[in-house]
Amino acid sequence: MNSWKTHTPEGVLDVLENACAFKRRIEENILNTFKASGYFEVQTPTFEFYDVFDNDNGAVDQSAMLKFFDRQGRILTLRPDLTTPIARMYATKFGGVPLPKRISYAGSAFRDGDAVAGAIQKEFTQAGIELIGNSSAAADAEVIATTIRALLACGLDEFQIDIGQAEFFKGIMAQTGLDEETIERIRKLIDQKSFVAIGEIADGYKIDKDLKELILELPNLFGDIDVIEKIKSKPLGERARAALDNLIEVYGILKDYGFEEYVSIDLGMVQGLSYYTGVIVKGFTYGVGFPVCGGGRYDNLIGEFGEPTPATGIAIGIERVISALSHKKIAQEPLVVDTLVCGEVARGTAFKIAEGLRGSGLCVEMWLGGEGAEDYAKSRGIGGIVRVVDDETIDIVNLQAGEVTRTSIFDLLGGDGR
Repeated sequence: MNSWKTHTPEGVLDVLENACAFKRRIEENILNTFKASGYFEVQTPTFEFYDVFDNDNGAVDQSAMLKFFDRQGRILTLRPDLTTPIARMYATKFGGVPLPKRISYAGSAFRDGDAVAGAIQKEFTQAGIELIGNSSAAADAEVIATTIRALLACGLDEFQIDIGQAEFFKGIMAQTGLDEETIERIRKLIDQKSFVAIGEIADGYKIDKDLKELILELPNLFGDIDVIEKIKSKPLGERARAALDNLIEVYGILKDYGFEEYVSIDLGMVQGLSYYTGVIVKGFTYGVGFPVCGGGRYDNLIGEFGEPTPATGIAIGIERVISALSHKKIAQEPLVVDTLVCGEVARGTAFKIAEGLRGSGLCVEMWLGGEGAEDYAKSRGIGGIVRVVDDETIDIVNLQAGEVTRTSIFDLLGGDGR
């Protein structure tokens, strides 16, 4: 029988020290950007009752959830996303707070078969924001602008944020009078950009000619803001026109932010329409075949847990950002130890020296005794050794220059050496 004790399950990874430090720095850059705009971090449980995600407004296919049971036989699931737990948290913990409420988060999510940079990854990290309690275009634009600043803070400078509108597609489909099953088939085909199949379905129904042409054009309706002008002459109903007006307003606000170079329009963005109720967002960059961020307006979700409340938000995929940075040849700086302190003859003094050096921002290891300190330091790439001679005197060994300098603890640490 094979032993799996030395292996990790499919879809999860060990993250080693240099990669872990790089990942942590990316998360910190993003969270600091969020915090600077008033989005303060919260944490939700790694697993929740399955019922939290068992609703008509969920963002994740229930078959992708990793489920298990507690001792009472209740179904639990590792959180497949972080927005739904935050919606539960807001509805049950933040009653009566001034609105809008701004929230940020960073943590692992779990799905059976999610793809990251071409590989199946069942555990992945998201960092994101939610703006709750405001249904305006200004709120949608704010979360998009804050996400753009976060991506820039990570070191990405060539990316594109596509914005669509769930209500635009819903409005067009309402004009056709088609049944829900047929509308869902068309939606999937538009998402897949299956032009021929879309045409075959449309030809099978009595739909206004101009409206049919618009449906066939949807997969190609993307680009700058002018793409909206191209379809204004189409026979659009009030619902679809209102959706376009909303996109124009959001774009105008982003232009005032100075971020129009990062933003494009995609009217063929039709995924997740049972979840999204307005603006939909996806972010793309070079070297990654999947969106590095995504989200939008989800005004119906919080009502699943309490009082109906509008909300909008975007999540950034940390591993996907890292993959994009690797494509840009942004190196992960190796972790280094600056100094090794040896102090067998005066242990208390050695500890005092180590703490003093750490207080000045250096990374300091203690030598645990015995022979071989220099060989160890050289093998680790440590530049120098501090040897304690007695309670007042030390030798500083510069391994790169091969020099030894004798000095006092006071000269090394200044006032901290007294």
